[in-house]
Amino acid sequence: MFSSARAAITAALLALSIPALSLEAKAAEIEITQPWTRATPPAAKVGGGYLTLTNKGTVIDTLLGASSEIADRVEVHKMEMVDGIMKMRPVPEGLEIPAGQTAELAPGGYHLMLMGLKRPITQGERIPLTLKFEKSNPVDIELVAGPLGSSRPNGGENPSGGSSSMSHGESN
Repeated sequence: MFSSARAAITAALLALSIPALSLEAKAAEIEITQPWTRATPPAAKVGGGYLTLTNKGTVIDTLLGASSEIADRVEVHKMEMVDGIMKMRPVPEGLEIPAGQTAELAPGGYHLMLMGLKRPITQGERIPLTLKFEKSNPVDIELVAGPLGSSRPNGGENPSGGSSSMSHGESN
């Protein structure tokens, strides 16, 4: 009789501890806003993807990359000024999004690089993309294509004008 009571108590304690364990393993909750891209010239082999990611969860998560039917691969990249020259490089470790924080992927900073485009991106087109995270499940989104050369989601032009040299981390 005591062993069946002991088994019942043990089972009850285990059942009570399972929800606590699952709460600790909860993945981050990522909110995605303003996904956009820009039209590309006919022969372009690369394109950019831009969006805002807000981590509404309680744990850090990392955007590892993405996939799309119109590109061979989609990587996280970062642009930064080095010795007066704008350089772009892949970020293989991904982009961390701390709990309660927002990360903006925008021209001139972090962005998604659509590599090996299978066709040009045209203005007004919606490009399907699947975002891949370290902890969260994959998320399907659509990038809305603005005009060729646009610097903002609404197709607005860069207010500073001008241009800069850019290196993609490759030696010529």
